Amino acid sequence: MLGTALAVVLAFSLAQGSWQWFSTYLGVTLLVVVLSFGRVPVPVPGRRASYGLSLAAYSLVVGLCVALAAAPALQRWDWLFPVPGARQGCVESGRYESLRTQAALGDLAGRGGEALAYVQREQSREVVDVCLAATTTRWLPAYALGAALLVGAGSWVRARERRAAGPGRA
Repeated sequence: MLGTALAVVLAFSLAQGSWQWFSTYLGVTLLVVVLSFGRVPVPVPGRRASYGLSLAAYSLVVGLCVALAAAPALQRWDWLFPVPGARQGCVESGRYESLRTQAALGDLAGRGGEALAYVQREQSREVVDVCLAATTTRWLPAYALGAALLVGAGSWVRARERRAAGPGRA
């Protein structure tokens, strides 16, 4: 229960700004806590609704932990986050910010071209990072739900196999 509450609080607090690798550490830590101290629900005859709710809750918490752990990688690696057009918009925002910086600091161009280039790169990088973080945050629930569905389906199949094998054989 405590791990669930902590996961939710951390998810909300980390969803502001760029996803950092500390999020991966937190997600993995919470996942280990949930898997170590939480128990996969076991179906009880006559209590199917209770089992379904317990399995959904367990799966969604695991999905949230997986999403927290994966968020920085999703933000940084194209192959892991293949949403068409999402990254291109961020790159275009970075180019625009670079031009805006040049216009705002145009008088530096004659005196310090290197300083202007540095400020342009930094401003562009910051805008791209913020854009990618926002895009990642927008799509993160889909990855969390996918992980939750995999955990739930796997647990459900495993419970059915145990029931089919009979008592004492699982």
